[in-house]
Amino acid sequence: MKRIHVFTLVPQAFAWFVAQHPLADAVDRGLVDIVVHNIRDYTRLSHHAVDDTPYGGGAGMVIRVDVVAWALEAVFGIPAVEVRAERDVLVLAPGGRPFDDAEAGRLATSPRDVVLLCGRYEGFDARVKDLLATGALSVGPYVLAGGEVAAMAVVEAAVRKIPGVLGNEESTWEESFSGGLGGAVEYPHYTRPREFLGSEVPEILLGGHHAEIAAWRRRQAVTSPWEGWCSVAGSGGLEAAAPESRGGIPVGESGQDLPSGG
Repeated sequence: MKRIHVFTLVPQAFAWFVAQHPLADAVDRGLVDIVVHNIRDYTRLSHHAVDDTPYGGGAGMVIRVDVVAWALEAVFGIPAVEVRAERDVLVLAPGGRPFDDAEAGRLATSPRDVVLLCGRYEGFDARVKDLLATGALSVGPYVLAGGEVAAMAVVEAAVRKIPGVLGNEESTWEESFSGGLGGAVEYPHYTRPREFLGSEVPEILLGGHHAEIAAWRRRQAVTSPWEGWCSVAGSGGLEAAAPESRGGIPVGESGQDLPSGG
């Protein structure tokens, strides 16, 4: 069974999320286990602190690497630096590789469990990624308040690709960005009413000629609008782009410290 661990400072954000279809069904059927951990529960600092001011100055606070290490050690029962040996430990950060359909499929089918680290404030001390993680993921070139929304996107996209989660396995093959569409965006869908405000359903969809419908749908599939972003990230990461175009969660930049998500 695939197990996904989410480390966050706002675990309550996931209560509704994990109770929705198809996640709840997948958990009930034993196909995946989603475990949410509050990083603050494992801190050894006074007043349950988890962050500190950044070296070199700058706005905001940075989540400490030792606090994250304590959390990993408490949950997995081994030294924090060893957790990534058998698991995909991923920081949600703007400098990460772009998360896409292929990455979702890899996470879903890999025998390794997944650990997602959600930042807040100015993000994690850079040593979290360097010493404790296998990498970082970014879900887009925009600013959020934390890594939680990004983690939810990763979890849902990956869980949907675990064999047996969806009733019709072909549905994932014909979705946007899938191999069935050559990575393109899915064709447009129509349902009743046949006509609305002068706009009618394309006639070809009403004739019942499945081969012609399939050909029409292939023609309607369009190139992914994310290709430009992925090409920027692939040519040196989002960190190589202009500051105003980089994805993630920072309120302000803080040198090499990883912003909270993206």
